[in-house]
Amino acid sequence: MVIENAPTEKGKEGARGLHKAAKAEERQTEAEKGSDLAKGADRFEERSKSSDGKSAGEKQR
Repeated sequence: MVIENAPTEKGKEGARGLHKAAKAEERQTEAEKGSDLAKGADRFEERSKSSDGKSAGEKQR
């Protein structure tokens, strides 16, 4: 969700907090892993495979 789309100031605050927490968690994970996490479509594939070893395309067949 885009922060500006939140209907109230409290919602915008919550969105900012989630965004900041996600960013910090990603940095920590990348530091532990020793390399950057995949982004975009590559990340989708990586996360899809991690659950059961099959790619998203294989699951849809």
